[in-house]
Amino acid sequence: MIAEGLMRGEDGVVTCAWHGGLADYRRYHDAEWGHPVTDDTRLFEKICLEGFQSGLSWLTILRKREAFRAGFAGFDIPVVAAFGAADVERLVADPGIVRHRGKIVSTINNARRALEMQAEFGSLARYFWSHEPQPQERPDIVDLAHIRANPTTVVSTKISKDLKKRGWTFVGPTTVYAFMQAMGLVNDHLEGCALRGEVERKRALLRRP
Repeated sequence: MIAEGLMRGEDGVVTCAWHGGLADYRRYHDAEWGHPVTDDTRLFEKICLEGFQSGLSWLTILRKREAFRAGFAGFDIPVVAAFGAADVERLVADPGIVRHRGKIVSTINNARRALEMQAEFGSLARYFWSHEPQPQERPDIVDLAHIRANPTTVVSTKISKDLKKRGWTFVGPTTVYAFMQAMGLVNDHLEGCALRGEVERKRALLRRP
């Protein structure tokens, strides 16, 4: 019997069930979600896309990700930081992305704040990984009720507050926790998921910035 929150795919492999067996979502679950990331461009892209997800599903954003990358110059931080009013109007008119003016403006603002953070800490990676939760700060991974009802933690709330003080926008505690899950600051693949061990091994081998 498969535990709650898990599913067996057509290939017979048991994984987290949230991807629903959809091919693109399953690829994201297997190849990206939870695998530790220390590249600033990928970290910046993800936290911005999590902001765009607010009120939507991640699957919606995932399927528009290439269009987002095209529109936001591959999320190259200095390039996005230099965007101006014409770029905002261009993006608002882009049918390939989520055309939310506030979130578009937020992404440009956050690129400027990211440059400030790189100057202060040396990299976004060094900042974010310095907040990696210790084991005692983590909710029990098998506590599905907690994860579903409270997709935030003390650490994600702390990061959110600090980012907001630094001028970042669309970085609430839920957005930050989803970012932490995706970028490997935590391993929320459930016990029994075939990817949990692989992700944990990568985290163990990772040289923290």
